[in-house]
This record gives sequence, C-alpha cells and structure tokens, in this order.
Amino acid sequence: MSIGLRQLCHLWPALYNTLPALGQFPAVRRARPLALLTSCSQCWALQAPQSRQFATKKTKAKGKGQPQARVNINAALVDDIINLNELKEEMLQIVEKLQDDYGKNLSIRTSPGALDHITVTIQDGKFPLNQLAQISLKSPQLILVNMASSPEATEAATKAIRECGMNLNPEVDGSLIRVPIPKVTREHRESLGKLAKQLTNKAKDSLRKVRGNAITRVKKTKDFVSEDTIRLIEKQIQQMADDIASDMDKQLVAKTKELLG
Repeated sequence: MSIGLRQLCHLWPALYNTLPALGQFPAVRRARPLALLTSCSQCWALQAPQSRQFATKKTKAKGKGQPQARVNINAALVDDIINLNELKEEMLQIVEKLQDDYGKNLSIRTSPGALDHITVTIQDGKFPLNQLAQISLKSPQLILVNMASSPEATEAATKAIRECGMNLNPEVDGSLIRVPIPKVTREHRESLGKLAKQLTNKAKDSLRKVRGNAITRVKKTKDFVSEDTIRLIEKQIQQMADDIASDMDKQLVAKTKELLG
C-alpha cells in the first residue's frame, strides 16, 4: 500500500495540470503548487481529518491549587449581617488556647516555671500552683515545691502535680514536695510530638465549628441580603479560618521541632 501511495504522490501534479484541458471541469484557480509535496506523508496529511483537542486530566489539574484572589471586606459595611471583628477575635482565642495547651502539656524543660501552669483544686476554689507554693530548682533533676504558706493544700498540690500529664511522680516530705525530673528519652519526646498534633487537631475542630456557625448565621439573612453578598461574606469567613489554620500548622511545626530536638 505504501508503494501505491508514493506513486500517487508522483502522479498527482500531472493529473492537476491536465484538469483545465478537460472540458468537463471548470478552471481551477492555481494555488500553491502541489509539486511542493515532496513526501508521501505530506500527501497523506491532506486527507487526515482535523481532530479537536480536548483538555486532559493533567491539563485540568494544572488549574487546581492556584492561589485564589483574596477578599477584603470592610467589616463596618456588613456589621448588620455579621461582626467580622468579633469573629476574628473568637478565632484568635482558639489559637491562644492552643498555645496555652502547648505550655501545659508539652513542657520538657527542667525549670521552676515548668510547674506554673498546674492548677490546684482546694476547698476555696482553683488556684495556680505558684500562688500556693514557692517553687525552686534544686538541681536539673529535682524541683522543690515548698507548701509552707499553704500546708493544708499540700495533698491537693501533690495530686495536681501527679496528674498534670508531665509524667511526674512527686514525693511528700511534710510541707515540702520533691519532684524528681525523669530523664527525657527519645520515646518521650516522640510521644509529646504526637500529643502536640492531637492538641492542634482539636483546636482546628474548634475553629471549624466557629466557622460553620458563622456561615450558618450569614445564610439566615438570605431574605434581605443578595446571594452575591452572602457568597462574598462566606468567602471572607473561609479566608479568615484558613489563615488561622495555617498559623496553627506553623506553630505545630515549630513545636514539634523543639520537642524532637
């Protein structure tokens, strides 16, 4: 078949020149000489149907993940729909709580301040340990908690230290509590790293709840607010939540690096 096609390519110019001589065909306007077709592949290309180029999955995927245009709504203009400043403050409070949880549950440093966050529950209420006792570092392996100013709270303070989640085993000597600091092993560091991730995920759950409640409130105004306005406010709320979540991720990375050493 390929031999026949090559022969047709050679015969085609001659056939083209004889067409005007035949009375049965109108004169053909001369265009670019077909003699320029020097190969069979060029001849075959004239007969190839033109195919439409459709976007592939790969090309479609290129559009995904591209940064979206940021929204910057004047909070005062939508204050009658939702208070964006209060919403942002509510989201930031979640970040502050996460930082507080990091400090309470992920401390591996042997310093008196490592016990400051511990809350002691007594008959008069709940108090930070450092308000009921004098805390000092006798050595890198031993913290002393002097309960002389509140001896009645010694037992409660001992219980709070033991249950603080820092893997401590306090020893009571009268109104003095000795707190040996265990050697920080690699396994313990990795365990704290996992706990940091759990605390961060919990904070993100709280953030999603705040975002969802805010969007629900906005959607309830559809009877007197345009759909475009609602959509724009929703995008602003989502953007605020994304920024906070991104900040949480950065804090988790920094904390994990600190814990693993």
